Amino acid sequence: MSQDANAQTMKPLTAAAKLGIYLPAAPEDFRAQPISRGDLDALRADPPEWLTQLWTAGPFPRDVVARKLGVTNTALSRHDVSDSMTQAQIDDLIAAEPAWLTKERENFAEVQREAIRVKEKDAARRAESNRPPKNR
Repeated sequence: MSQDANAQTMKPLTAAAKLGIYLPAAPEDFRAQPISRGDLDALRADPPEWLTQLWTAGPFPRDVVARKLGVTNTALSRHDVSDSMTQAQIDDLIAAEPAWLTKERENFAEVQREAIRVKEKDAARRAESNRPPKNR
């Protein structure tokens, strides 16, 4: 990782979060020093072997695990799922299909449906009024 005197840097934890990787699984040279935005862009554009391996096989951080399982981070916490999982562990959990996973997926889907319903209701109410649309 190159260091420019004026380059804006970030902590390795922030860079790992932006890359979607589990920081303890990254190499020591990545974890030991701040990463510049240019270095982060270079890693995204031309990922080294270790980064490609982490993206495909893991271990993945909790938020990525939750997304792959179709549940929330809180659901993983409620059921004592570890902070990181490999792709093989995720596949095994999906194949086993425990009752809690099915229930949490249903809850997550219901919450998403409700959010869409509320958003559509608000949009319809705004369309009926004379207020200008929100800039979102």
